[in-house]
Amino acid sequence: MYSTYIARQAILDRNSRTIGYELLFRESPDNRFPEIDQDIASSKLIIQNHLQGDIKAISLGKLSFINFTEKCLINKYPLFFDRKSIVIELVGHTSPTERLLKIVKYYFEKGYRIALTEYDLDEKWDVLFPFISIIKVDIEKNNPKRLQSIVKRIKPFNIKLAAEKVETRFQLQSLAEVGFNFYQGYFYHEPEIIEGQTLAPIKAQMLHLISETFNTPLDFEVIAEIISRDVNLSVGLLKMVNNVATSTRVEITSLKQATAYLGEEKLKQFVTILALSKLTTDKTDEVSKQALITAKLMTSLATADAFEKAREYAFITGLLSAIEVVLSMPMSEIIETMPLAEPIEKALVHREGVLGELLSFVTDYIVGKGENMENVAEVYGLSSDYMHKEFVEACRWCQELGI
Repeated sequence: MYSTYIARQAILDRNSRTIGYELLFRESPDNRFPEIDQDIASSKLIIQNHLQGDIKAISLGKLSFINFTEKCLINKYPLFFDRKSIVIELVGHTSPTERLLKIVKYYFEKGYRIALTEYDLDEKWDVLFPFISIIKVDIEKNNPKRLQSIVKRIKPFNIKLAAEKVETRFQLQSLAEVGFNFYQGYFYHEPEIIEGQTLAPIKAQMLHLISETFNTPLDFEVIAEIISRDVNLSVGLLKMVNNVATSTRVEITSLKQATAYLGEEKLKQFVTILALSKLTTDKTDEVSKQALITAKLMTSLATADAFEKAREYAFITGLLSAIEVVLSMPMSEIIETMPLAEPIEKALVHREGVLGELLSFVTDYIVGKGENMENVAEVYGLSSDYMHKEFVEACRWCQELGI
């Protein structure tokens, strides 16, 4: 049985809402893929490891964009998946051969959505237009301005354009003007910083709430007072108590009692998760989900001996890792408003210390950044099976939160 790493990258629409994820399958540490093409090996691993059941969790119920070579398509690997849950990405093609056209038509008639990748703007690909749903364009290799004529040619077929390697909001806006519908890459590069922006009262209140979780011991009365100012937080707290009290019925008479019932550890997680949800907008929803998965995965991996010194702060560090994107403020300015422990500050601002190493490792793993992730994992004493299992569990946990 072979092991894989799985990374993912969000694909968003013009309103920055996630429509799906491209799933990136990595080699196992021992590279046991004899005499087989990389993409074919990846596709076989999807099936061998029964990832059909995991894909829904990894993609948080959204579409899964999966790369398939021509040979994968001939072997009918996509048929192992629900046609409503995946998008077939065509890879490894330099020209639209008659055989490729026949294959694409076959899956189109089966009801699968198909994306043409590695598109070089040549008219030779027009023959595939009646059967594809999305064209993905690498904007580093192709000047978007050249797509004006192509937009007209694809219009009769209702094909959507997706831009890959989008790094800035300026690009996002200009690409929308050209005619692009979807974007990939923006949330996984340097966050856009808006200098001098002040926090709205509700955001300041949520940061205050998060800050209170760092006090030892926790002041349940203060936390209950802050929560009481927001109906949604209050309802969420009571639901959390109900979920925890699975075996006995608990009669809660006050929010302070509810906070005390949860106990410090569960209350800390509850408060930070709900506070983050209140800070989130439609444009930062994907970032917040990524932060939740990062927090959960960091907590799981912190059980490894290599990250022993990071265990205490793993969850909150992961959760706050994307806070500058959520608030559109520099991390250094946000840190000043929160009484964070020094290891957390160093990890968030400079990626320093064991905690910073763990944060960098987890964020790189999730988005498939870096060519030597397998070797790095081995250095930390982590197996690919364990990494994959914990990543899937983190995704499933995030989906079940429903926020």
